[in-house]
Amino acid sequence: MIVKKLYKYHPLKKYGQNFLINKKIAREIIQKINPQYQQKLVEIGPGLGALTKPICEFLEKLIVIEIDANLLNLLKERSFYSKLRIFCNNALNFNYMSLLDKNCQLIRIFGNLPYNISTSLIIFLFQYIKIIQDMHFMLQKEVAKRLVASPGNKYYSRLSIISQYYCNVKLLLNVNSEEFWPKPKVDSVFVNFTPHLNSPYYVHDVSVLSFITNIAFQNRRKMLRHSLNKLFSEKKLIQLDINPRLRAENISILEYCKLSNYLYKKNIARKT
Repeated sequence: MIVKKLYKYHPLKKYGQNFLINKKIAREIIQKINPQYQQKLVEIGPGLGALTKPICEFLEKLIVIEIDANLLNLLKERSFYSKLRIFCNNALNFNYMSLLDKNCQLIRIFGNLPYNISTSLIIFLFQYIKIIQDMHFMLQKEVAKRLVASPGNKYYSRLSIISQYYCNVKLLLNVNSEEFWPKPKVDSVFVNFTPHLNSPYYVHDVSVLSFITNIAFQNRRKMLRHSLNKLFSEKKLIQLDINPRLRAENISILEYCKLSNYLYKKNIARKT
């Protein structure tokens, strides 16, 4: 394998490493990101540098977060290394607030994410949404379908609701498995997340939205009057103009927000 000989590196299964090796695809991805010279970009998992190298041509400095110290050692041998600000950390518990400067410049995050952490990482990053300008990630195709799914679609899920609550999500580029080393068993999609400037959704407490959707989708085939019966009576669902006979996968984000706000106010009333 030419790639393996060139980099003298053996991908580690525990990190879910599948490296992009098609330079043409990498260039297309950089065009989609459209980096500007003094913007603050953060790459999660630079890997062998397929995206790192071409994007550095457009930037003054690039922040990279990589958990694998061996890969960081490989980056030291590359011509663009001087442009990197490196953190050897786990992206799943990194403090992204630490990247803010005195001007509070918003950060742009991108990366070819390991399939085994992609969903958890996206959810984790939403807590930093106020300091994020946008995010661009290479994701497993099925995850991408879940991100943009609407009610009634078989891919509609908690991830659909939480992601669309925070962001406008767009599928930008299909990438087949042949473009990676080692070759994964599934195809990928390059996805854009842009936080809402004027959100169509509002909840008093997003943790309540997360709580309700978690319970509802644990029993996604059950009618709401059964799956949410410990939180809402059938009568209350009807009062909230939500059909109690519908299933979790048929309820819109606005309707979940309505349920969340009712439960939040109910809990506040109990405490006063």
